[in-house]
Amino acid sequence: MRAIGWMAALALSGAACPAAADVKAGVDAWARGDFRAAVDEWRGPAVAGDPDAQFNLGQAYKLGRGVPLDPALAESWFRKAALQGHFQAEDNYALALFQAGKKADAVPWLERSVTRGEARTQLVYGTMLFNGDGVGRDYPRAYALMTLAAQKGVKSAGETLAQMDQYISPPDREKGLGLARQYAAQTRVAVPPGNANRQIAAAPAPPAPARTAPPRSAAPRAPVAARAEPEARPAPSRGGWRVQLGAFRDRGNAEALWQRVRGRLSGAQPAYVEGGGLVRLHATGFATRTQANRACAATGVACVVVAPST
Repeated sequence: MRAIGWMAALALSGAACPAAADVKAGVDAWARGDFRAAVDEWRGPAVAGDPDAQFNLGQAYKLGRGVPLDPALAESWFRKAALQGHFQAEDNYALALFQAGKKADAVPWLERSVTRGEARTQLVYGTMLFNGDGVGRDYPRAYALMTLAAQKGVKSAGETLAQMDQYISPPDREKGLGLARQYAAQTRVAVPPGNANRQIAAAPAPPAPARTAPPRSAAPRAPVAARAEPEARPAPSRGGWRVQLGAFRDRGNAEALWQRVRGRLSGAQPAYVEGGGLVRLHATGFATRTQANRACAATGVACVVVAPST
C-alpha cells in the first residue's frame, strides 16, 4: 500500500509540472507581445484550476489582448482565482464588480483589498463611503482611504481628496487622518506581491468613472441657521464672493441644479468653473461673506462659500 501511495504521489507531482511550465511560457509570450500565444498557454491550466493562469486569463479579457474584450469573462476568471485566495485577483474582482454596478457584492472584496493597502480599491471604496453609495456613509474612513490612495500617487484620489476637504468637517478630517496613519501601520506588508514568473502585472486603474467622484449632492449639508433667514439678495455682479453649489463630472447635472435653486437666489448668476475633470457650479455676485452665507442657507442644498480670488 505504501508503494502504491508513493507512486500515486509521484504521478501527481509529475502532472503538476507541465501546468506550471505552461503558465510561465504564457507570461514569457505576453512579455514579447504575443498575446494570443499567451492565452493559449494559460487556458488549459486555468480550466484545470490554476489560480495564476485564471488571473492572467482574466487580465487578457479585461484588456482585450489575445482575446476579444469581455468584462464579464474577465470578472468570471478573476472570481475563480479570488476564491482560491489569489490576492491580485481579489483586487481586480472587487473592481470588476464595482464597475459592473454590483456594489453590494463588491463590498466584502473591497474590504479585503483595502486592508492590504491596494490604492485602486482604496480610491473606489473611499468614494463609496463618502457618498453612502452601496454602503453606510462614513466620512472619517472615506477620508482615510482617499488619503492613503493619494499618498500612493493616484492622481484622481488627490483630486477627490481636494473635493472632500471642502465638505468634511475639521473633526471628521482629523479622525480620518488618524485612521489613515493607523491603517498604514496595520497594512500587512508580509503579503507576497505574487509570483512574477507565473502572473502578469495587474492592469492600472482606468480613469475614475463619474460614480467614483463624490457628487456634490452626496456631501454633508452645510449648517443652517436656526432662525429663518430672508431670501438672499445679492449685490451687483461685480461682487467677488461666490457660493459653490456642487461639483459634477457632467455639466448637464450642474445646469439642472441651477434650474432647481435659481428661484431662491434672485439676481445671482451661475458660473460653471471647469478643472480637474469636474464642473463646479458657482452662484456669483455677492459683495460680502454675510450675503454669500445667507444665500448658501437659502438654497436648501449643501454648499460652501468661496472667497474672492486675489
